[in-house]
Amino acid sequence: MASAHARNVPVLIDGAQAIAHQPVDFQALGAEFYVFSAHKIFGPTGVGALIGKVENLEAAEPYQGGGDMIDTVSFEGTTYNDVPYKFEAGTPNIAGVAAFGTAVDYAAGLDLAAVSAHEDDLLRSATAAINEIEGLHIIGTAPDKAAIISMVMDGVHAHDIGTLLDESGVAIRTGHHCAMPLMTRFGIAATARASFAAYNDQSDVDALIAGLHSIQRIFG
Repeated sequence: MASAHARNVPVLIDGAQAIAHQPVDFQALGAEFYVFSAHKIFGPTGVGALIGKVENLEAAEPYQGGGDMIDTVSFEGTTYNDVPYKFEAGTPNIAGVAAFGTAVDYAAGLDLAAVSAHEDDLLRSATAAINEIEGLHIIGTAPDKAAIISMVMDGVHAHDIGTLLDESGVAIRTGHHCAMPLMTRFGIAATARASFAAYNDQSDVDALIAGLHSIQRIFG
């Protein structure tokens, strides 16, 4: 960020993966913009938030037109409404935003430091157990990673892993996870990805591991 600011380049942080897992202080970050999706913080799909410094938002042009984002309109020219309204064209997603607000209130009531510690415990437990399964390999082993495990299994496509786990009541995500260049870098088509949040507990880890062992037996 310091390098970008030294060149007068504004910084936007995609905080979707952090907002429900650790405390976030936008002022302390020092970035110009911070964005996240509602569904990443236990809310509805199709809505999210853009947080920005007032001076940057005032300098930015609206990216779409519609009611409520204008102040005046004439054949000679148009003036825009004040921030944030100038970026909220047309009829807003009222129901989505109301549900989003409830989700934010819920997350704000959590002890996110405790949530983070809880997720780390689950990550360590799952990682240790996965490493004991023959032919299963974890992709990404940073020491301070989030509570997410991407994995591949010898001779088994990630989609088959996801399907079989689903049949045993374990929901994971499979595919390239919006990171096809990274998959190309590792020479793999897809990974199976398990993630943990505040609502998970050790029984979920146990169910995941049992399911992976079953898959290994089927294809082994």
